[in-house]
Amino acid sequence: METRKVQVTGGSTYTVSLPKTWALDNDVSSGTTVEIYSEDDMLFVTPQQDTTHQKGHLDVSTLEGEQLTRAVLTMYVSGFDIIELESSEISTAQRRSIRSAIQGLIGVEVVEEGTDSVVIQDLLDSSELSIVNAVTRMRLIATSMLEDAVRALVENDNEIAADVIDRDDDVDRLWLVVSRIFRATLRSPRAAEALGVSREDCFDYHSSARQLERVADHAVKISQLARKLGDVPEGVADALLELNADASAILEKSLDALFADDSDEAAQLGHDALESVLDIDEHTRTIDDMLRELDSVQAQSLGLILDSLSRSADYGGNIAETALQKAAPRP
Repeated sequence: METRKVQVTGGSTYTVSLPKTWALDNDVSSGTTVEIYSEDDMLFVTPQQDTTHQKGHLDVSTLEGEQLTRAVLTMYVSGFDIIELESSEISTAQRRSIRSAIQGLIGVEVVEEGTDSVVIQDLLDSSELSIVNAVTRMRLIATSMLEDAVRALVENDNEIAADVIDRDDDVDRLWLVVSRIFRATLRSPRAAEALGVSREDCFDYHSSARQLERVADHAVKISQLARKLGDVPEGVADALLELNADASAILEKSLDALFADDSDEAAQLGHDALESVLDIDEHTRTIDDMLRELDSVQAQSLGLILDSLSRSADYGGNIAETALQKAAPRP
């Protein structure tokens, strides 16, 4: 850390010098324009950006299949708007992996393609992205997926189960958008200012989005098991429906707390949700005792479903804890 004394020039202008090491490292010299951002009692100074697009290059000559797909997704989440994938010759299999990757991204398209390179670009205007809207959308999809997954189980409806599995792609796309926005706010005060959301709040939304992504994964797991199971005994089905209703209520209260504008309301909702999580454990043990009377194969599958519902309630509890932290006074 370095310190500087503030001076007054011209009777009304406050000035402070920049550390020489920082200026040299960032090519700041006499006449350079810098951007200044304020956040509460802090000021951020950064060299002015000449371009609004971040371009990245990636050598894919040794990457194939899932490795190549993950590499593209990583570059996207890291904040690159234009990604140039290069190799001495890009194979047909590599092109399939690249297209598979961009199908899982919102607003990304192939803009150039040659024998030795593929250029993909995020065509969305970053100013149109909203982390709040993305998390809200994740909430709607993930909670409805969980409800429909249990309904597919008790009604033995494979079409509903298949629809739940398909919807998981939408949640994954939104999760990548949230991750991209969050990392941008960590890297640049300009991104946080454009969002109109503090970096602390972005962290809370990112953390909660992660929990919703896990809820959606468990909804998929329930649906996959539902397609293999036959009819579920009526008593067990009713008990699972009640447990799902309780888990869904916890998720809804937690998310209402996260998005509440009033800190007192957020705190009340968050505490109510966390207290409800404690009741889930007792409810889960009751159903577990019912499963012991079933055929071992059926009991094992239903036990996995029971675990997924219990974990979904726990994820709601995690969101409630985040909401309480968000609503708490800040030092």
